Amino acid sequence: MKALMISTDNFEDLELFYPLHRLKEEGVTVELASKKGGPITGKHGYSIGVDLTLDEVNPGEYDILVLPGGRAPEKVRLEERALEIARFFFRENKPVGAICHGVQILVSAGVMEGRRATCYIGIRDDLKLAGARYEDKEVVVDGNLVTSRNPDDLYAFGRELVKKLQE
Repeated sequence: MKALMISTDNFEDLELFYPLHRLKEEGVTVELASKKGGPITGKHGYSIGVDLTLDEVNPGEYDILVLPGGRAPEKVRLEERALEIARFFFRENKPVGAICHGVQILVSAGVMEGRRATCYIGIRDDLKLAGARYEDKEVVVDGNLVTSRNPDDLYAFGRELVKKLQE
């Protein structure tokens, strides 16, 4: 099993590191992609090395896509390659997990119409305007999609990501 995470500077530290380590605990190989190579730094100061750039990603090599939140998705959603990758996962019905602001990438990719989902309350209206049915729950699972609201929901988010890989 292989997971792809996409982020950039100003990610929410817990929302990147918790799913990364939770998936690794299950024996999943996790790779982190970003617009540029080198380390990226979270909003609380923790850094992590990037494994590959978005241009180097072959989405067909991955079993799941995880999109952490924080301020990073505001930048990632402007990268057409990131949106193409997200669309690929939805076309192939592969699992996608997005927490907090991570949903912004899916909104910009145009894949939320008719989907049930949750997110950080500050972008709830963006999700609704994209045609999604917003639910204020710690985790919402709708087919291949797993979404959560914030770092307080990480245990539920991690649990449901692992379940998706076991299906």
